Amino acid sequence: MKNKKKKFIFLNKLKTFFIRKNLKNDRFKEAISVIPKITNDTIGEHRENVLKGARKYIYPLRHSQHNIVRISVGLFVSLLVAFFIFMGLELYYFQSQSTFVYDVTKVIPFPVAKIGNNFVSYQSYLFELRRDVHYYETQQQVNFSLKINQLQLQNLKKEAMSEAITNFYTQQLATKYHLSVSNNQVNQEVIYFQKENRLGGNNEVLSNVLKDFWGWNINDFKQELKNELLQQAVVYKLDTPTVNLAKSVLSQLQHGANFASLAKKYSDDLSTKNNGGQYPQPILANNKNLYPQVVAELFSLKKDAISPIINTGYNLQILKVDSINGPTVTFSNIEFNLKNINFYITPIEKLSPPDYLINF
Repeated sequence: MKNKKKKFIFLNKLKTFFIRKNLKNDRFKEAISVIPKITNDTIGEHRENVLKGARKYIYPLRHSQHNIVRISVGLFVSLLVAFFIFMGLELYYFQSQSTFVYDVTKVIPFPVAKIGNNFVSYQSYLFELRRDVHYYETQQQVNFSLKINQLQLQNLKKEAMSEAITNFYTQQLATKYHLSVSNNQVNQEVIYFQKENRLGGNNEVLSNVLKDFWGWNINDFKQELKNELLQQAVVYKLDTPTVNLAKSVLSQLQHGANFASLAKKYSDDLSTKNNGGQYPQPILANNKNLYPQVVAELFSLKKDAISPIINTGYNLQILKVDSINGPTVTFSNIEFNLKNINFYITPIEKLSPPDYLINF
């Protein structure tokens, strides 16, 4: 009986196994039957179905990216507009002279005046104004926030604007006549000042003097020198009568003419003219009463030597060394005054006057 029972149980289990196996096979066949068959003719259709399923996930992501870009661009434009509104108020309404505003004008060429189709940069105006304001505030203890000093501040603004306009017209003339100032010329001018100890004998002292008196660094000082040298180059180019006279006198001296006689006849230095051009006292190499170019030239000459024409920027000079006594030199000079840069700028300004964008 036990064997029959075991056999019966085994047969039931075996029957169940085949039933389950056949059921799985039927389900597998059914699942396979619904899978589309991919052939060369249907591959395009299947590719499109797959891509269609993917697009429902890609499109929302791409849409989100577009929103992020639009929001970012919108924020950037809003900030940019706000920045320019802020700068417009600071420059043209409040007329701020702050370091931040000044630094921005170095990068973005905001205009302070219009001349013809061109603009005068706000930076060139602030460059001049900030120097003068710093000097009066630190060296003269002038408080420009007080009402009593407002008139003086207005005058400083007018002077700064005048300088900026002058530099603008000077640049136009320099461009017209193909004139320029090299960095070497500027550096040489700095050396002149240092040799004469006018602004300190070394770079550290020079930097401290510039900062204390004008709020400048060395590059600001070089920019000012470059502006002056360019004005001098323009004047030297245009003031041909004075230049030709100086060349004529030098030629006469080189051919044996008497220095004192020519000084009395041609020199514009009224303090020495009647004395044959003779300077009243000996000078040392660190003399601060003479132009540094003149001092440098004098101490490079031998006794009785005559210099070439020296352009100080404001006049032309011809020098003669009368004697050398140890560290001192006595000399005579013939001076030819050059015209002021405004002599050439004023007619241009009358033809094309500036249109100021700020009020004083």
